[in-house]
Amino acid sequence: MKKALFVFSVLFLSLALLSQQIKEEATVINIEVPVRVFSGKNFIENLTIDDFEVFENGVSQNIEAVYFVKKRSVERSQEKKRFSPKTARSFFLFFELSRYDPKIGDAIRYFVHNVLAPGDDLSFVTSMKTYRMKNIAFEVTSPEEVTNQLIKIVRRDTMTGNSEYRLMINDISELAQSLSAHMAQGRMDASAQGPVIDELMVPITEGGSSGFYGGRSLEEEFSLYENYVFKLENLRRMDQKKLLDFAKLLKKKEGQKYVTIFYQKEFIPQLNPQLLSQTMSLYQDSPTIIQTISNVIEFYRREVQIDTELVKQTYADSSISIHFLYLTTPPESQYGVYMADHSEDIFSAFQEMAVATGGYINSSSRADYLIKSAIEASENYYLLYYSPSHYIVDGKFKEIVVKVKNKDYRISHRVGYFAN
Repeated sequence: MKKALFVFSVLFLSLALLSQQIKEEATVINIEVPVRVFSGKNFIENLTIDDFEVFENGVSQNIEAVYFVKKRSVERSQEKKRFSPKTARSFFLFFELSRYDPKIGDAIRYFVHNVLAPGDDLSFVTSMKTYRMKNIAFEVTSPEEVTNQLIKIVRRDTMTGNSEYRLMINDISELAQSLSAHMAQGRMDASAQGPVIDELMVPITEGGSSGFYGGRSLEEEFSLYENYVFKLENLRRMDQKKLLDFAKLLKKKEGQKYVTIFYQKEFIPQLNPQLLSQTMSLYQDSPTIIQTISNVIEFYRREVQIDTELVKQTYADSSISIHFLYLTTPPESQYGVYMADHSEDIFSAFQEMAVATGGYINSSSRADYLIKSAIEASENYYLLYYSPSHYIVDGKFKEIVVKVKNKDYRISHRVGYFAN
């Protein structure tokens, strides 16, 4: 009986393995790769199927079709096998803004009048909510009316949705001014008779939320400053799960998907590093102040807490082109406060995502210039199709490299996909 059960188990296992093997061998999948080829800033549009090479995990693949697409129209095709390329366009505009800039309105106007066409899908995301423009919008209203409505929504949501953030920045700025004055006064007093900072009353510029920060000790003000900067960190924290969920949602959507992120350069009021160092020297016998200053310095050095590689691969797998447009508006000058750029970590993360998806990256203070250059760099492309040799559903990420034979062109495309 035991022997019969053993034989049956072996037979069942063998059939299962054979079934899996047949399934793997029978699996045929077609990989679509949007490719853009440039010489300098000029798009190269005279390439043929014989000009391209595709490698998956370093192994050369057989290209089965190449389509040259302008905007939504297939202008030219070469096929060894017939495909039905999906060239419908879905646009997603993200406005990551702490304050509204009129140049954003210029960018929206350019996009609506020169890019958006009947049949295109448009969704836009503000700090308040996500909106989707109905496909019949152009049938019932003019482009200028659509433009004015979008600008109104983005301006309103930016002012309302980021009010807490702006108030926090103002509070940090005022407290940083007070701390700077305290530390500077403490340094001068220490040279004469030792620090007497606790007795100092420091007026703050009119229009602030507090008026005065007098009556608090240096230790109390440092503790408050630390609390503020960590609250600010929670307001600007990137949510990895939401990033991944969004990519997975868009993977199900057919056609070409463009995610354009307007990200405003972010400045955080910081204390003078030299004053911080001198204050730590003066208060070696105050472990609370020393620890608080150390925590603040670590905050200044903080990095984005996301798995950038996983996010890059997930967006590449979903065949989404990310355009990262970095708005470099200069900060307002504030006496006694160093306005430090705290966008570098986020810029680096989104820059890698844009590269991994074959998207576009640029920076300028002019949002209209950025959207125009992003559209010009992405509206023409080649669609390459190939069926991976020895394809196995193993859930692993497969790296894609596209080359143009015997040419030193700049090529952008998604870097791979998950075999699942």
